[in-house]
Amino acid sequence: MHRQLVVVGASAGGVEALQTFVSALPADLPAAVVVVLHIPAGGPSALPAILARWGALPVTAVHDGMPLRRGRIHVAPPNHHTVVQDGVLRLSKGPTENGHRPAVNVLFRSAALVAGPAVIGVVLSGTLDDGTAGMAAIKNRGGLALVQSPEEAFYSGMPESVLRHVAVDHVAPAAELGAVVARCLGEDVDVEEAPVAGVLRLEVGVASDDAGPDFGEIPRHGRTTTFTCPDCSGSLVELPAQGGQYRCLVGHGWTPEALLDAYDGGLERALWMALRTLEEKTALARRMASHSRQSGRDLVAARYDNQEAEALAAATVLRKHLLGPLREETDA
Repeated sequence: MHRQLVVVGASAGGVEALQTFVSALPADLPAAVVVVLHIPAGGPSALPAILARWGALPVTAVHDGMPLRRGRIHVAPPNHHTVVQDGVLRLSKGPTENGHRPAVNVLFRSAALVAGPAVIGVVLSGTLDDGTAGMAAIKNRGGLALVQSPEEAFYSGMPESVLRHVAVDHVAPAAELGAVVARCLGEDVDVEEAPVAGVLRLEVGVASDDAGPDFGEIPRHGRTTTFTCPDCSGSLVELPAQGGQYRCLVGHGWTPEALLDAYDGGLERALWMALRTLEEKTALARRMASHSRQSGRDLVAARYDNQEAEALAAATVLRKHLLGPLREETDA
């Protein structure tokens, strides 16, 4: 048996890495290639046209039910997860992972479940840790793990995370990974597949179903935490996975680094909202003090003056915290 499926994931800085990677793939590649790049929802992606200009293989955007074809690059479209399923590619609007749809982990897990040791996973440039849990699933099922050299990647977060948590088979610059893939596809592999963990079936099922999971299904596979989902504010369940994985009861998935990053963004939004509220309180207290003085109510005006001073002091501290680093960089 030979390997016959290559799944590739990238995020920030990934377009350049993908261009270099596909340019090194031979025209007679005896495997199907599926690519996920984190891109915002919206109009159609230009990635298929971009990659088609850089390599010898034909490139096509995935549509639901598309057969996997050897010697072809299949590119995930925006706002849909791409899932490998019985020789075809399916599109899903299942719950986002790390705020992304499509997500690298979704593609990788589904490939690991369906193809086992026939899969080669490739992680290229990107931030945070998406791709780590999916690559771990590929390795656990007997597949190969390839990673772009972190020092070469525009953003080293994703490659470094995989290297920390997964026993990677090859680390190389993007320009060399194409040749590594071609060589690995020619190797014989053990047809005996590792057993499928229940949590892997769960996570593939969650992403494959537009409706998400049954409400009580996820807690049966993990441990309830006190953390909440940044997308829906629901309780998060910690699932057993290399590198860590959290899911809320409706299915949104988060890795630890992505969850921390989302909390950081949520905290900043909350601080800006608090600053706006303090600014509004300051302006309102000033206006009420003025009206009170015009009416001859000096004691009431003094009370509003105090409230204005307190709100202004708090707003000044908060503004200094939010804008201080930016102001220091500007001064430098």
